Amino acid sequence: MEHLERCAWFIRTTLVRAAVRRYLPWTLLAFMLCGSLVKEYSPLPPSYLSNKRNVLNVYFVKVAWGWTFILLLPFIALTNYHLTGKAGVVLRRLCTLLVGTVIWYVTTTVFWNIEHYTGSCYKSSALESIQKEFNSKEECRKGGGFWQGFDISGHSFLLTYCVLSIVEEMAVLQDVKMDRNHNMHFALTSLVVALGCLTYIWVWMFLCTSVYFHDLSQKVFGTLFGLVGWHGTYGFWYRKPFSPGLPPQSTNLNLKQDSYKK
Repeated sequence: MEHLERCAWFIRTTLVRAAVRRYLPWTLLAFMLCGSLVKEYSPLPPSYLSNKRNVLNVYFVKVAWGWTFILLLPFIALTNYHLTGKAGVVLRRLCTLLVGTVIWYVTTTVFWNIEHYTGSCYKSSALESIQKEFNSKEECRKGGGFWQGFDISGHSFLLTYCVLSIVEEMAVLQDVKMDRNHNMHFALTSLVVALGCLTYIWVWMFLCTSVYFHDLSQKVFGTLFGLVGWHGTYGFWYRKPFSPGLPPQSTNLNLKQDSYKK
């Protein structure tokens, strides 16, 4: 338990800060641009991480929203109920995960359609001899061809959105004070460590995507879609009355309690 608490303390001190939430979007943009420049002008030699079949890519990144959803659901429920004591507030805040699921589904569908309608099937990766008999990426691959279209980086989009969403939700830890003897202390500490590790994995794989995969323009669009999804929700909509709302803060709760007393 002591080692778990030390890990949780490290994650709190490195991720649960206003400065991190303020500068992390710019950091991701810088990672994407610098990694893309490395890929274009000084490519790194092939490595385990440049293989799309590596463990982190297959079992984590490809289902990034699933991992984020599974860990944020109990974390939001536990921390928000601990601060407010209201099941209604918890249910409302859990709607952020439904909104995130819609954003993930709609955006990836848009990406798929863009690649489909801008692409053609070629005989090989050398882009020679268009095979007009294949009209989709699936048909092209089954026929042994190579589909070339504008493939916006889904990894850049999803990892950006997941990282920023986790950091926004973890901000609530600034106000969560839970005694070690509390029956939910172990559960909360475990969730903090799990979410922190997941965030570091997402940032690392975002950097790997920038260095090894996609063209610059594809990664720019992917990252921008992730930033728009995050800012459109946490930066704009969630600040409005008719929304899932932002994570509760003790200052806001105290103001509401004072207004009720008056």
